[in-house]
Amino acid sequence: MTANPTPADKFTFGLWTVGWQAADPFGDATRPALDPVETVHRLAELGAYGVTFHDDDLIPFGSGDADRAKHVERFKAALKETGLVVPMATTNLFKHPVFKDGAFTANDREVRRYALRKVMRNLDLAAELGAHTYVFWGGREGSESDAAKDVRAALDRYREGLDLLAEYVTDRGYGIKFALEPKPNEPRGDILLPTIGHALAFINSLEHADMVGLNPEVGHEQMAGLNFVHGIAQALWHGKLFHIDLNGQRGAKFDQDLVFGHGDLLNAFFLVDLLENGGYEGPRHFDYKPSRTEDITGVWQSAAANMRTYLLLKERAAAFRADPEVQDALAVAGVAELATPTLNAGESYTDLLADRSAFEDFDPEVAGARGKGFVQLTQLAVEHLLGSR
Repeated sequence: MTANPTPADKFTFGLWTVGWQAADPFGDATRPALDPVETVHRLAELGAYGVTFHDDDLIPFGSGDADRAKHVERFKAALKETGLVVPMATTNLFKHPVFKDGAFTANDREVRRYALRKVMRNLDLAAELGAHTYVFWGGREGSESDAAKDVRAALDRYREGLDLLAEYVTDRGYGIKFALEPKPNEPRGDILLPTIGHALAFINSLEHADMVGLNPEVGHEQMAGLNFVHGIAQALWHGKLFHIDLNGQRGAKFDQDLVFGHGDLLNAFFLVDLLENGGYEGPRHFDYKPSRTEDITGVWQSAAANMRTYLLLKERAAAFRADPEVQDALAVAGVAELATPTLNAGESYTDLLADRSAFEDFDPEVAGARGKGFVQLTQLAVEHLLGSR
């Protein structure tokens, strides 16, 4: 398979991904800054569908109105020339020192008000550029000291901010939905809404819960030692997978932002299988960072690697599902049986109590002795992944 991406694959990248200059807490940048216009053209050449941005990725922080307009017009011209779209946008509420204690949950009320205005301004631009999803990553919404933050009050302020912004978007008819991006830690010692489960519970408290969903990221859930495929399945089950960030991660450590698949490859295989067969129709967004070791050639090679890996995994997943031996193994494992309700149609607990086969005549020793064949099923997945079948 050539695995050449096309816009039909809906692959998207953030300006902050390929544009990362590779500075980290221990070293200076190893690459020059990238012009967003160049990024748009290069991504289009690679077969991408769209590009996403933080406000400060596109418009340098502190720019005046005239300079802001020039940056936006150049970007819009590049989009028109290439056909790339902007399906998602977000706000940088973490880089400037003003957000060192958070944005929506900063103890300082004036900072919270400034953060809301900053988001509202970029929501206007997102709508102008045709974005349908707006991501909220609360990277600074948290603390290092349990004494420094009243978490209950912080969640009140988080909810207040999102409710206000949802009202703003609704009143202006923007047609934008919000997607919360969970992360357990980094840059804060502990970040609020650290996992998919925490975020889902929080969404239920919002005034406009119907327009708020999730933007889970591979590395963020795996940093917490969680199974990303399970998390995505639950987000789909709730109807809350509004967007997704794909990258690679190797275990519960710092956020590595590796190329997609350059971490837990087997989990990535099952993730692609789920996305392609589970009803998700949104962009396949890559939120990764080209390694600090790469020059500009390596930046674009790594961007292409994300898309190629996804397409290869998509091909392998399709072959896995079509394999008769896999289908037999799935039958032995009883995977499809789980979709059958435990109670029959119209059956109540009274009927269950009257069913002797459910307890009195049920032989748990026989049932407990039956093998499920899960290891063989996983081995078949591994063999398909390795291209040996």
